[in-house]
Amino acid sequence: MREDYQALIDEVSQLLGTPATLEGRDFSLIAFGAHESGDEEGQGADLALDAVRTRTILQRRSAPAVRAFFENYGITRATGPVRIPPDPAAGVVHGRICLPVRDRGVVYGYIWLLDDGALDLADPRLTAAMTVAERTGVQLAAHFRAEERTGELLSAALAERGGDARDEAVAGLAAALGDAAAGPLAVVAVLPWEQDEHPGASGQGPLPAALPRIAAQCVRDGALAALVRLRTPHGLDAARAAAGRLLRSAGPPLPGDGGPTAGLSTPRTGLAGLPTAWREARAAARAAAAEPPKDAIAEWDTIGPYRLLTGLAELGPVPDPAVRDLLRPVNRELARTAEVFLDCAGQAGRSAAALGIHRQTLYYRLTRVERLTGLDLDEGEDRLLLHMALKAARL
Repeated sequence: MREDYQALIDEVSQLLGTPATLEGRDFSLIAFGAHESGDEEGQGADLALDAVRTRTILQRRSAPAVRAFFENYGITRATGPVRIPPDPAAGVVHGRICLPVRDRGVVYGYIWLLDDGALDLADPRLTAAMTVAERTGVQLAAHFRAEERTGELLSAALAERGGDARDEAVAGLAAALGDAAAGPLAVVAVLPWEQDEHPGASGQGPLPAALPRIAAQCVRDGALAALVRLRTPHGLDAARAAAGRLLRSAGPPLPGDGGPTAGLSTPRTGLAGLPTAWREARAAARAAAAEPPKDAIAEWDTIGPYRLLTGLAELGPVPDPAVRDLLRPVNRELARTAEVFLDCAGQAGRSAAALGIHRQTLYYRLTRVERLTGLDLDEGEDRLLLHMALKAARL
């Protein structure tokens, strides 16, 4: 289907003699048309190398600030071409003409044209381009409905308790995915995930044109679930790449917020065990929020004690009484010292080095930890209780 969109956007580029770009309504890149233009002075070439367009092509979507800028011109409600002037202060160096891509009154995307001001909005070529936009809207709508149905099947297939209904959903998902259903797969969870705010949207996130290895996706329990086709039965590279793109599509975190995190299940062959894979992916995403890795992505196989802790039915909002005082903000340094000490298997040298403190300082802090908690760090069960309580507090 991506090739169909490419042919449509190339048709628009040729009609108007200017580079065109097709984006979904969430501003994820679907296709872009290259156009050879430019006079002897290179002015057309400068227009073609607009920084916003280049960044969209390289990153496969527009930045949230760029999206907000363009939506302020009413493109979500427009039924015809919209001219948007340049605004260098907003990072938009060149003007745009936006052709809304609609079907049955619902916007499914936008065709973007770089604008040097020479094209009149009443130009017959723009009328012809809008006809192409209408054909594109029909295709995007059909694609979206197919995605929506596949997402509904995936959501039902992930259910812990489903009985016959879940079995039917798995069978329907297998039919919808074809050969991909039998191949190596992994589930990616991104949480939290906000529903798409646009009318008529299913909240399923970016189109597969932007993320080609995602076989199906849905929003379930405040998280995005994505079923990813793997390149090999044991490698998660494709799932990690998809998770990274999904995290970027969620936008930058709010001030003071760590932002969404992603978790990857273990690889699976076929659709058996999807509920287990979903539990693994969600647990890994929670672990990534508790102890954030650099890329905000964690794999189930690597989250250590969180595999157990995230599986507990109720951790409860109140921490274990033994660590309640230790977890007060005033004792943050002591809690961190205890956690590092236990992470290092009680080895004083490693712990002091990891904390960047003298060994005597470490011993002093650990003595204070014992007084606060009433636990004996020379006893294995007390160590286990303290370690799990500290990790549980992170969740």
